[in-house]
Amino acid sequence: MIALLLALGSSLAYGCADFLGGLGSRKAHVLRTVLIAAPASLAVELLLWPVLGATFSPGAVGWGAASGVASAAAFALLYRTLAIGPMNVLSPVTALVSAALPVGVGLLQGEQLSTAGIVGLPLALLAVVLVSAGPGTGAARPSRAALLLAFGAGAAIALQLVCLHQAPTDSGVAPLIVGRAVSSAVTLAAAGLLRRRLGSERPAYAMSAGAGVLDSVANLLFLLAARSGDLTVVAVITALYPASTVLLARAVLGERIHRGQLAGLGVAALAVSLLALA
Repeated sequence: MIALLLALGSSLAYGCADFLGGLGSRKAHVLRTVLIAAPASLAVELLLWPVLGATFSPGAVGWGAASGVASAAAFALLYRTLAIGPMNVLSPVTALVSAALPVGVGLLQGEQLSTAGIVGLPLALLAVVLVSAGPGTGAARPSRAALLLAFGAGAAIALQLVCLHQAPTDSGVAPLIVGRAVSSAVTLAAAGLLRRRLGSERPAYAMSAGAGVLDSVANLLFLLAARSGDLTVVAVITALYPASTVLLARAVLGERIHRGQLAGLGVAALAVSLLALA
């Protein structure tokens, strides 16, 4: 139950971070937003170091660095995927892959599910697809290249989560610090190479920093959840983050929640209840 609650908190934080990051990216190039978000996220993790501790063992550094590379790859592939479109088809593909791959890894590592879990897990995967899909899903067919990018983005997100899960349980926040430092370095390098394309618009500093802080909180909660529960359950609950993004868009921007997303929220609630029983 503790792992489930931590995973729900991680999902909520990821969704809020995406919402703020998306709003910030409307005002300036997305890399400018990330250049504010990444240091803010790293600062939070450094502040947590004295509180939660950090042991920089070879395993913690190695898996943390791998998660950072995967995080940077996920960022590049995801935004390239959504730029090609159609978003209402590719976004569910990315979300489903990011949830399904860690589930597969957990099952291969010997994790077992009760009857409630066997029913709740596919329902949660279905909820991920429904909630992240936009209206008119299926109206436009994505190209093969776009589908490959969507699978790649989902796989990179999944790899980041799996790498964090594989880090030693006694390493504290060391994997998060290393991962964020690596992903920040990759982002800075990309910004340097693309500096002529970034434009002159100033980023939304408060929203960008807020997105970074929330992303750091989400990573921490996922790490704690994965250390106290099964990856199969924690990963799929965390992947429900589009639900909080949808609800925030409704509350703040007045965006309409269409029937498919509403059904997805209901399925998500049922799946979480079943997984809690598991």
